[in-house]
Amino acid sequence: MLEIKNLHARIAEDGTEIIRGLNLTVQAGEVAAIMGPNGSGKSTLSYILAGRPDYEVTEGDILYNGESILEMDPAERAASGVFLAFQYPMEIPGVATMEFLKVAMNSQRKARGEEELKIPELLKRVKEAAGALNINMDMLKRPLNVGFSGGEKKRAEILQMKLLQPKLCVLDETDSGLDIDALKIVSDGVNALRSPDRAFLVITHYQRLLDHIVPDTVHVLYRGQIIKSGDKSLAMELEQNGYAGIIDEAA
Repeated sequence: MLEIKNLHARIAEDGTEIIRGLNLTVQAGEVAAIMGPNGSGKSTLSYILAGRPDYEVTEGDILYNGESILEMDPAERAASGVFLAFQYPMEIPGVATMEFLKVAMNSQRKARGEEELKIPELLKRVKEAAGALNINMDMLKRPLNVGFSGGEKKRAEILQMKLLQPKLCVLDETDSGLDIDALKIVSDGVNALRSPDRAFLVITHYQRLLDHIVPDTVHVLYRGQIIKSGDKSLAMELEQNGYAGIIDEAA
């Protein structure tokens, strides 16, 4: 589903190279975890996959279902099934969460040549999804993420993912700022979406998230490259021993 080939990318404004020859393959149905120390390029990778214009790809390619997405803008990538859950979801004053969900869902349906959802069907889908995530419908009347707790922001993003039904879900440190209860609710929401035709790229600092969202593969990212890959036991090894040994081995 996702194949990253010799990817090099830099910050567009100042030319600082962040991704330095990254190679990664994620199969349909797979949950792949990306771990690494601060500054290794984890969030940058997520932004590049989503098409954020602050970054410039200078070499290599990103294939999604066998086709390059480098020339696609963020909206086109989203309509094709790529979803990014942010580490720090943006607050959008003046835009009710429910209105945001309606526009997002119908914009993607229109881009795919599908009919827009009528209000009754839209409300039915939102209520069902919100109930599964313990989201009060009153919360959806509030401006998107404005005044939301960390847990509410992350649950709102999982709600978006549940409603939009993307095929490639990129979670950028979605456990950041969550207490144990919120972490379990968010993780349960992600696990409910696992399927043979959907892939997840889970970016995290800590093994604790991977206790709840158990990965099929774990990849260590350091200085813009994957330096080691393994199964879920690699995450436990990192939790116990840190990154120093693996970094020394790669060097």
